[in-house]
Amino acid sequence: MDKIYDRLNRLFRDFFDDEDIEIDADTTADDIDDWDSLNHITLMSAVEQEFGVRFTMGEVSGMKNVGEMADIIKARGTKL
Repeated sequence: MDKIYDRLNRLFRDFFDDEDIEIDADTTADDIDDWDSLNHITLMSAVEQEFGVRFTMGEVSGMKNVGEMADIIKARGTKL
């Protein structure tokens, strides 16, 4: 899981153009200023591309935190 979080940290920092972002399992959209509903869809697409996974619409809309995202990536990720 450490590799997943390392890659997610890099991706989030690049995506939001903020080198100070430090994500963990409990990180939510409320913790990152620019993470709004429009950016959420684009971010999910970037995560899918980075890890070679596809999220269902239910997963995209239902993820409560980065920990749930990492769990899905671990369960079906092919580019870990």
